[in-house]
Amino acid sequence: MFGKLRKVFGRSGGAAVPLKEIRRSFDESATDEEHFPSTIDPRIYHVKLIAETFGPLDGKRVLDVGSGKGRFARVLKERNPGSRICAFDLSEAMLRFVPPGIGAVSGTMTALPFASGAFDAAYATESLEHAVEIDRAVEEMCRVVKTGGRLVIIDKNAEHWGKLKTPEWEKWFRREELEKLLGRHCRSVSSQFISYWEDVEPDGMFLAWIAEK
Repeated sequence: MFGKLRKVFGRSGGAAVPLKEIRRSFDESATDEEHFPSTIDPRIYHVKLIAETFGPLDGKRVLDVGSGKGRFARVLKERNPGSRICAFDLSEAMLRFVPPGIGAVSGTMTALPFASGAFDAAYATESLEHAVEIDRAVEEMCRVVKTGGRLVIIDKNAEHWGKLKTPEWEKWFRREELEKLLGRHCRSVSSQFISYWEDVEPDGMFLAWIAEK
């Protein structure tokens, strides 16, 4: 389900990076539980923001785009046992950690293997930064969400680029950049600076974009 091998370009437009290289990087990282954990503290604001934006999810279909091991999906499923959550990721090795009761599908963010309007909601937490073809990935996320559905993207602020070590293909975003891309496909879009903890003032590193299709 990975589709045709493509070459993609890093943030600075340097040497082409084969898609298989990006996949291999995450396959190898699947054994690194410290930096790529399979669980997450359900009290962090990232989780609360997604849960509050989507509301009750029982009976609804939700897509976790770039899910990794499904740490966010795990929390949402525990809180909404009647929901149908799908963890989607490039790395099959990462998906092996997705807990029972949550679907696991591999592929690329730029060609989601789902029908248009298949999901009630979709989110991407620190994963869009790895999509490389960002406009296509955003378009695909919006396509698979039904009219009236909601999307949440949480990622890093381009104004803080350089503060963390990153792979050559990774990209961070300016607030208006993703607002514009989401605005092409959604009826309303907003964004805000967030912190990991609700009682800690955001330092500008993380942004959350919320859209309704």
